[in-house]
Amino acid sequence: MNRWIARRAWTMSVPMAALLAVAGQAGAQMIEEVELRAEGGHAVFAVRFSTPIRFVRAVPARSRDLVQAFYEVTPTRDPISPVDGQRRILQGAGVLPTVTITDERDQGPQSRKLVIRLDAAARFNVRAGKTNRVIEFVLEGMGSAVRGGVDRPVAPAPASTAPLRTQPQPAQALAATPGQKRFGIVLQRSASPIRMEQPLPRSLADLELSNVARVVQGRTEYELSIGPFATQEEARAALRHLQAFPAATIVELRPAASPATGATEATGLASSQPPSVPIGEQDGKGSELMAQSRAALARGDRPGALAALDELLGLPPTTSTREAQALIGEVRQQMGDNIRARAEFETFLKLYPEGADSQRVRERLAALPAPIADRPAPAKPTSTATWSGSWSQTYYGGQSQTQTLLKDTPLEGQIPQVVSDSTISGTDQKQLLSSVDVGWRYRDADRDIRFSFRDSFTADFMPNRADKNKMTALYVDYRVISSGLSARLGRQSGLGGGVLGRFDGALFGWAFKPKWKLNAVMGKPTDKLLDAKRHFYGLSVDAEALLPQIGGSFYAIEQKIDGHTDRRAIGNELRYVKPNATVFTVLEYDVSLKGLNVASAQGLFMTEANSSFNVMYDRRSTPLLMLGNALFFTPPGGELPRRISDLLGLQTLEAARRYVVSTTAYMTQASGSFTTPITPRWQVGMDLRLTNVGALAPVADIPELVNGRAGTGNLWTLGGQAIATNLYSSRDTHVFMFSAVSGPSLSGWLSSYNNMSVVNERWQLEPSLRLYQQRQQTASGTIRTSRITPGLRVSYKLGPRWSIESDLSVEMSRSRGTLQDESSTRVYYSLGYRYDY
Repeated sequence: MNRWIARRAWTMSVPMAALLAVAGQAGAQMIEEVELRAEGGHAVFAVRFSTPIRFVRAVPARSRDLVQAFYEVTPTRDPISPVDGQRRILQGAGVLPTVTITDERDQGPQSRKLVIRLDAAARFNVRAGKTNRVIEFVLEGMGSAVRGGVDRPVAPAPASTAPLRTQPQPAQALAATPGQKRFGIVLQRSASPIRMEQPLPRSLADLELSNVARVVQGRTEYELSIGPFATQEEARAALRHLQAFPAATIVELRPAASPATGATEATGLASSQPPSVPIGEQDGKGSELMAQSRAALARGDRPGALAALDELLGLPPTTSTREAQALIGEVRQQMGDNIRARAEFETFLKLYPEGADSQRVRERLAALPAPIADRPAPAKPTSTATWSGSWSQTYYGGQSQTQTLLKDTPLEGQIPQVVSDSTISGTDQKQLLSSVDVGWRYRDADRDIRFSFRDSFTADFMPNRADKNKMTALYVDYRVISSGLSARLGRQSGLGGGVLGRFDGALFGWAFKPKWKLNAVMGKPTDKLLDAKRHFYGLSVDAEALLPQIGGSFYAIEQKIDGHTDRRAIGNELRYVKPNATVFTVLEYDVSLKGLNVASAQGLFMTEANSSFNVMYDRRSTPLLMLGNALFFTPPGGELPRRISDLLGLQTLEAARRYVVSTTAYMTQASGSFTTPITPRWQVGMDLRLTNVGALAPVADIPELVNGRAGTGNLWTLGGQAIATNLYSSRDTHVFMFSAVSGPSLSGWLSSYNNMSVVNERWQLEPSLRLYQQRQQTASGTIRTSRITPGLRVSYKLGPRWSIESDLSVEMSRSRGTLQDESSTRVYYSLGYRYDY
């Protein structure tokens, strides 16, 4: 409902209403491109959007192969009408899974979500990107697959994919002896107890494996490492065998502290960390988990036993740790998971080489099949060329039935209702939307070349309605890595630098030094403005790191309309990016019309408990200050102009600029939201939003504004959400939402429920229900509106690339006013197919 308020508020401005009529409402695809890169030990899929967005939250499924990333489209000059179902498929290779990213609506056109699916379970997280046009999906520990490295083959586990662990050891385990310089290899660092997923190569089996905990600024951090090595060359030789640990790093060890402290210190990446402390024992919890595992084994529930043992071994050492380490190897062996059983047994013998149970473990280890040998990495290809894209067709239909009852008439209540006389029925919509998306990319050691083409054609079968075609992208992007030069030519969307919407033109870039880039852009907008001719050009400088975690861009842009200055703006975009916090700001000022265009800030903050705080403030001119806005008003004694030359034949250029300033209101939107998990399956949140469109002063020369126009006042929306996952399966999601709105002449509430259930690999169901009530005060009296809208969306995969999608919703509404009551029923439906390649 908050988005409906925003759309309603925008229409309060006469210039904006006229602008919307000219701009058109053809659908736009939200995803501009998806970039895959390696970042440290992780693989990062950066989803870049064609317009600024605000990342809200991510909801993963328990199966770890599905996650929904919710986001909102932030205010822009022109309204966005997103196309649902846009999809990107990135084929996996080696250990990297195939990733399918689909853009879908959530609560409304501006409240949306990315549905990200994997063809295999993996560890991942979702975060805001480095700009306000990017959401990043991070696959943990798979960076080597992006760089071309090959992880060791791992046989599939038939009944369990639970990760391995190594037991925490005292921090001094890898300390260097006094007076002798030694080295170690840190395999992984984490804020939680580390669970080792890959066994060590047999060539490194004699090295000491330790898991230490360090206290950093009051927080415990965990570190998994092996060593020590006498020389750095020995450490480097070992590192070459650790492709399964892409984040592995060599560190220098210093002499150990006294036994009383039990601390060691490492230089290099670990040099900033304070001395570590031993992990305390939790005997009670360990005994409880051991009892649970044995009870599960007694009833034949090996997965349940494995889960309890896995949790026990993730704890600091307890009196049950030794027994659990031996037992978990036996359970994995019983389940047929010989690779992980071998790793568990080897870990036990490293930790506990002596004892009766140690001999028993050696016997079990010797009885296991021989491990798969390491395979040499294939030669890295010199170049790659890939095609991707999709073809889809969807039919949209709709029918409505409206019944009107007049009130306060002499015959009211005396004549029986005749349906054929009192009901208006008809088809509202018959459209076939055909969309094509083609992408090609070529990469070698020094070049990165891309081609992109996206187009949609709407065949409208309703009488007196024209067909529409909208080509949203047709460009070639060429980048030279060694020189830092790049060029993008063709139809494209603005990626910052003050560029508004889509344009036909060129964007040139030069990375003249690390983390600095100079850009030049020129082109003409694709949206027509009556008969006027427009083009623009601009310069910008991007700095990735002005200060640690702070980057930004500064730009200047000028747009011409029929030979006159339409827009001359300067601005900056600043960003602060950390793993747990992102802040984006935009500030733009028009030096020609001497007015503020945009002042915007948005921030996302995450806590260690996965609670999130979202804040946003946006104030912008409505519409954006441009000389072309004067074409929407008729000067005294003239007709509505279609070009600036027509306008200047009736008034001066300075008078036209005053028209623009006088007819431009300022719209303010602000919001704050909070989301926090309360159980492993439930998270709740609240949000507060404000929308206000300012008043316009009287303008004597404009008939529509002789008396000015009142502002909307403050429209407040208070909402709450409850989000549940995995209530009855490993892939179901439930979103319950309620919001209430209050304003000077409007009050109401909206309640909704949305469900997504992945029945199996082929079927996905998304039922929904919306309840809405509104009370509005008008000049003719009070109008009360109620609406109920059930819906169902169904997707069926015919195969890896073909799918069928259908959507059905029924809107039943009633409006009651002083003079009449009106009831209506509207049915909307769609059916389509899609091919992705």
